[in-house]
Amino acid sequence: MNILLENITNPALLFFALGILSVYLKSDLKVPPNSSKFISLYLMFAIGFKGGQELAHEEINAEIVITILLAIVMSLIIPVYTFYILKQKFNVFDAGAIACSYGSVSAVTFVTAVTYLEAHQYLFHGHMVAIMALMESPPIMMGLLLIHLHQKHDMFSNASKGKLLVHSFTNASVFLILGSMLIGYIADTKQAEGIKPFTNDLFKGFLAIFLLDMGITSGKNLKTFFSYGWFPVAFAVLVPLLNGFLGAMSIAAVTSDISNRFLFSVLCASASYIAVPAAIRMSIPQANAGLVLPMALAFTFPVNITLGMPVYLKFAELF
Repeated sequence: MNILLENITNPALLFFALGILSVYLKSDLKVPPNSSKFISLYLMFAIGFKGGQELAHEEINAEIVITILLAIVMSLIIPVYTFYILKQKFNVFDAGAIACSYGSVSAVTFVTAVTYLEAHQYLFHGHMVAIMALMESPPIMMGLLLIHLHQKHDMFSNASKGKLLVHSFTNASVFLILGSMLIGYIADTKQAEGIKPFTNDLFKGFLAIFLLDMGITSGKNLKTFFSYGWFPVAFAVLVPLLNGFLGAMSIAAVTSDISNRFLFSVLCASASYIAVPAAIRMSIPQANAGLVLPMALAFTFPVNITLGMPVYLKFAELF
């Protein structure tokens, strides 16, 4: 209970709640779009660069390689069983789109998890940044495959498949995180100290403002979402907890490191609400955007960063 109370009284998370409250009180509070985009880029840059710096001091061993392979496997398995759960209530296009989102990962959830981890004096290992980036794209391809298998006609041209594949690896969040991680990895340690105040000291403040913006966006999406009934809400709350449990259980066979288990569990539990919705708009126009974004952003994201973090840490310690 103390861990939960500590988590929900975190200033960054309270700013998220403030954003939701501002919508319901009809405040004109908003974060300018250009500022929001800058902060998003900053968070991706900071976590990628920091991960690269940490990775430079790690030795690539069998454990890391197996963890990477397991991450790819999980990012392919999660969309499959979530698709068949979703297909009980939704059409093939909506089920495939939502499965893509829940199979993929949320970089901001990962960033919040790193902050939570460090607040509890656990070490952050840089290779987990690479694992996060690698888990972003496979679910998109798996979701499209599942839709294709359940359609009589092939709705995807070879050209659109090629564009989607390129986009899934070059979208802004993945490209910036991987690029920043590479720069952090090869950068001279002494030279990197010069930007450490920017990447470390300012991080929590920028995260708080970004979560304020996410709270405002979530509050707006909630207004029309409840018309879809109880099922999408239950799915958005319960399935991430199941995914986090399965992630923690599977990674326990690979590593004894609590921080790596925790972050892996968080990655499996998170849902993409930036990269995947953008890919869905391009590749699955038949899918209902009014379902995908609110489920991932307005329900799964806040559940993960409030109730989820202490639960996933307990999962990591349990196994």
